[in-house]
Amino acid sequence: MPYPEKTARTGPENLPSMAGATSPVRATVAIAFVQGMLAGLGRAGRDSAPLLERAHIAGRLLSDPQARVPIDRYAELYNLINRELDDEGFGLFSLPIRSGAFEFLCRSVITAPTLAQAIERSARFLRLVLPDLAVRLDCNPEQACLCITELRPLAIGRVFAFEWLLRLLHGLFSWLVGRSIVLDAVAFPYPRPEHADDYVLIYTAQSTFDARELGALFAANLLELPIRRDEAALQAFLDGAPGKLTTLYRRDREMVQRVRNALRDSLPAAASLADIARSLHLSPRTLHRRLEEEGSSFQAIKDALRRDLAINRLAKTRQGLAQIAADLGFADSAAFYRAFLRWTGMAPAHYRRRMQATPEGVKP
Repeated sequence: MPYPEKTARTGPENLPSMAGATSPVRATVAIAFVQGMLAGLGRAGRDSAPLLERAHIAGRLLSDPQARVPIDRYAELYNLINRELDDEGFGLFSLPIRSGAFEFLCRSVITAPTLAQAIERSARFLRLVLPDLAVRLDCNPEQACLCITELRPLAIGRVFAFEWLLRLLHGLFSWLVGRSIVLDAVAFPYPRPEHADDYVLIYTAQSTFDARELGALFAANLLELPIRRDEAALQAFLDGAPGKLTTLYRRDREMVQRVRNALRDSLPAAASLADIARSLHLSPRTLHRRLEEEGSSFQAIKDALRRDLAINRLAKTRQGLAQIAADLGFADSAAFYRAFLRWTGMAPAHYRRRMQATPEGVKP
């Protein structure tokens, strides 16, 4: 089971604040993700210009490493490339993943009783259509690890291939259980790319690099979550999929991010929904509705923020638990202890010992 090997530069406390912003901020992705999607198209000798135009993405952006693309246009390009190549793997692998494979993956897992069995079924399905990468699930009593191993050298788009498959599986599994599966840490099997700052929003703040294989860690008790989707829900989900997955369960949605930053700016006060709504010049009802439209809730954002900050403090500082609890707006250390146990399945002190035990990070 792979574990993080070195600390990433970015964390949730370094994200730009949008609290109080008066103009909408559209969710965007780095141009590197677009370049990764286009790599197979180029190898196949196809001109990307018509597809970029249909997705309303200016071709000149490809030569600007700092450029960003709205997430809805990225999702549109995702599906256009799949259809153009008849390959849901973007032409990156030794064999094409023919159109419709994602639908059959969904149908193979939707009848699984729990997340654990859905992951195992996904791994078996991918063995049939994706011989270049192997997916497996490693577990111990406290943590689970979704592992992705390279079986054949990927000639092009190697970074994007790992990014894509993790995003695909994470999005699918989150949809199946009806909630975002929080990743504690992800170790990626390549050097830190220039666009790694986006990983904070897409995967986790605890992203590390140069691992032997990709390993995405999450709480083992999540494996017991029941699958909550049925055939009717699947039909709606498949409309716009698989590109649609790029817009689901992301933490850079406009209102979600504004609330997250407003909560962070209010610490150590334990701000209420009414307090944050007031700071954003919204009514509590409107804020609740906007968050619901983005697939989130005030309490979920508050928990995720405090969880991310707590993990960062425990891993990187020697601050006492009482001080961390106070800084994060908890009434006392006991309340912090209960919340952290709920988030991670282990006590804060135990988590700190595991994270600081070795330079490699968490150990089984």
